[in-house]
Amino acid sequence: MKNVINQMRSLYPISDDTICILKKHVELCRFPKRFQLIKADSFCKFAYFIEEGATRSFWLVNGEEITTSFSCEGGIVFSMDELYYNRMSEEFVETLENVVTYKISLDDLLHLFRTNIELANWGRIIHQNEYRRLHRSHKDRLTLSAKERYEEFKRQFPHIYQRVQLGYVACLLYTSDAADDRRQRQMCIRDSRKKDQKKTQK
Repeated sequence: MKNVINQMRSLYPISDDTICILKKHVELCRFPKRFQLIKADSFCKFAYFIEEGATRSFWLVNGEEITTSFSCEGGIVFSMDELYYNRMSEEFVETLENVVTYKISLDDLLHLFRTNIELANWGRIIHQNEYRRLHRSHKDRLTLSAKERYEEFKRQFPHIYQRVQLGYVACLLYTSDAADDRRQRQMCIRDSRKKDQKKTQK
């Protein structure tokens, strides 16, 4: 659980004792690319700590996949509707690569939040960080240019932006669904990637 533990401790000082408690409740699982860890309109019953690989969260709206977020090494994915409201998930979480995870039942995760102050504080921090990201994303769509939005995306997801399909990134950054607009978004992102690669090669 090296990547998971390091990421958790980067957010909150989790003790060795708490890590030992957490390890008693998780199970190592491996999933192939394009596997749906969480499905909309169903109960998943688990959360997944990502040790290796990347995932994409998305809604299905009128048959179109609308990307809402990405996660990678050290992150955790789960259905917030199910965890906190005992409702079926409203979104999907799909693996973008072969993924190594540690799964924990939502009942166990809630129990740990209620009984362990360190994990409760860590949970609070990941939620407040995600809320801030969503809040800033709404603002960025209204105030930033296409290039500026992509630069902000790279800042928010530094370990993701070169690993995912252009269409997924474009869907996350822009709200219009017109075909021409989708092509323009992808061209903008592709040009930015090429510039990044040239900088890396120098």
